[in-house]
Amino acid sequence: MNREKDQINDIGFRLILIPFFGIAIPLFTRMIPPGSLSHWALKLAYGYTIGIAFVIWQGNRYLLFSLRSYFDWFNKPVRKIIALLLAVSFFTIPVSFVLLIGWYHLFNRGLVNWEVVQTSTLIIMICVVFITHVYETVFLVKDSESEMLKNAQLEKLMAQAELQALKSQIDPHFMFNSLNTLTWLIEEAPEKAKIFNEHLADVYRYILQNRSRDLVMVSEEIHFLYDYFSLLKIRYEDAVRLTVELDEPVTGQYMMLPISLQVLAENAFKHNEFSAMAPLAITVSFEDERIIVHNPISKKQNVKGSSGVGLLNLDERCKLATGVPLEVAITKTDFTVFLPVLPIN
Repeated sequence: MNREKDQINDIGFRLILIPFFGIAIPLFTRMIPPGSLSHWALKLAYGYTIGIAFVIWQGNRYLLFSLRSYFDWFNKPVRKIIALLLAVSFFTIPVSFVLLIGWYHLFNRGLVNWEVVQTSTLIIMICVVFITHVYETVFLVKDSESEMLKNAQLEKLMAQAELQALKSQIDPHFMFNSLNTLTWLIEEAPEKAKIFNEHLADVYRYILQNRSRDLVMVSEEIHFLYDYFSLLKIRYEDAVRLTVELDEPVTGQYMMLPISLQVLAENAFKHNEFSAMAPLAITVSFEDERIIVHNPISKKQNVKGSSGVGLLNLDERCKLATGVPLEVAITKTDFTVFLPVLPIN
């Protein structure tokens, strides 16, 4: 739970309403008959009832804030309502009952007016439900605003990622090489040309279909990576290698960012030298609810420095969509990226 969401400035609210309820409820129920207490005893009696209001308010406030760590209105609204009602009831009713009886023992010689105790407890419970509703309304408004801002940021970053991916795929150099490869295959290896064309179509189709999605199944992303890598494999042959070490439970039970594996694969091809004698090997594995993408480092010579926008964008998308940042581990010989995934509920 993000603790910033739980911070609301309700000090003024409490300073006014706690004394108000501590005085108004005894007056309404006639718990303190006129003229029954001396001046100082009357002050102490109302001080005690204000203390009751303080204990009930603070106790329920603590329960309310604690329950926010386990339930929320967006995912579990029914459970949230049930948990709130049970929590405030099991706290408010017995505590109010005991404290009110204590008041009678202190200020009315132990003569308990059970009807007033029951009525006061009922009124306190109604007030608690009302104040809880006010708190939850404030929290719901804050959460809605936060969610709207988060979605707006995620939508913006997703749009940037989609444009970057489309720009990468539609890059004239990439298209020129792809069309040259396709032309050569049509003449020399028609069957391979058909496969190349199918994978090329699948690559574009996947990008267009998933540009508005925050998360996709791991199995979908892996299938897309195979399609993308097939284009490179036909073009570079033995100079590129892809190893996917993912079991079926992983691909079928987790979700991840769309187009993320392609971004990392493209990053590896962009910055490393490779050939049939020294192929570029990309490995995709899974550990601790993270997809691990690894490749050895063989930096290209005389290449322009990278802006790092791709990885930064991917990191922001990870934090917004999963709540977990992207991790990058770089050594002299290896480049490893840890992509967070989320289990399917």
